[in-house]
Amino acid sequence: MLLDKLQTHKVYLASQSPRRHELLAGMGVDFEVIKTDVEETYDPSWNPEQIVMHLSKLKLSPIDMSLYDPSSIFITCDTIVVINGEITGKPKDEEDAKRMLHALSGNTHTVYSGLTVATPKLQLTDYRATDVVFETLSDEMIQYYIDQYRPYDKAGSYGVQEWIGRVGIREVRGSFYNVMGLPTRLLWVLLEEICDL
Repeated sequence: MLLDKLQTHKVYLASQSPRRHELLAGMGVDFEVIKTDVEETYDPSWNPEQIVMHLSKLKLSPIDMSLYDPSSIFITCDTIVVINGEITGKPKDEEDAKRMLHALSGNTHTVYSGLTVATPKLQLTDYRATDVVFETLSDEMIQYYIDQYRPYDKAGSYGVQEWIGRVGIREVRGSFYNVMGLPTRLLWVLLEEICDL
């Protein structure tokens, strides 16, 4: 099984996201977190799939893999939300969060995550897309959520696993965990592939 194969590797997650930490730990993977800071730039003519795959690879760039054991495995991920054709990242402030949540209200949007799994010699990158359908959210619901949960570190201004997801989401088409920020099934597949090469 994959978890047995991973015992001979050191796994590093290049993400500060507590949701990604929780999901990877929940998969039974032992890992260390490393911090990488990059300017998330991309060609605005690219489609969402190209953008998230590019950004996940970009997050590897500050890591000098030559300093690590050759059996090391590095995981990076980037998530964006596309609402009405507009790419949405994390909100800048409360007004921006309100704007995003009003755009989500009564609407369907798509969450894209690009995922890269790499060793010092090899790099695999793929993505997943998930459609999320929100019921209509009242002004009071939006204000309550922002006040209580302060979703400023989340793409699209919401966490699917939080109150707003429980009371406001009608349907998730695709990976729920992708919406949380880590497509766990895809990660499992890429880890198996990289361990078998």
